[in-house]
Amino acid sequence: QLQLVESGGGLVQPGGSLRLSCAASGSTLDYYAIGWFRQAPGKEREGVSCISGSGGQTNYADSVRGRFTTSRDNAKNTVYLEMNSLKPEDTAVYYCAAWRVFQTVCSIWPAPYNYWGQGTQVTVSS
Repeated sequence: QLQLVESGGGLVQPGGSLRLSCAASGSTLDYYAIGWFRQAPGKEREGVSCISGSGGQTNYADSVRGRFTTSRDNAKNTVYLEMNSLKPEDTAVYYCAAWRVFQTVCSIWPAPYNYWGQGTQVTVSS
């Protein structure tokens, strides 16, 4: 059974940076697309980014494109979300999720993902 654990969240000032990690156990991530999602209080969960199993395909929400970068190290069974130029509106609980699919596919729509981590809080505030 695939399990995901996020880490790297915390409190950061506007304009700052954080790197989130999503570490997997129980299965290799090679055949899983990984998505990053976030949920702020009172708001619906939204897709942030995704990366295909091969790492060759990525996609980003318009709100984070150019500021966030997702990457993966399959040898370490870990996926990363590098977040730069953070804004207060980026404040949310961030989740990673896994979807077993062709290695060239990913999506920032949450429906296909059936393995989820517990989330890590990111707070952007001065």
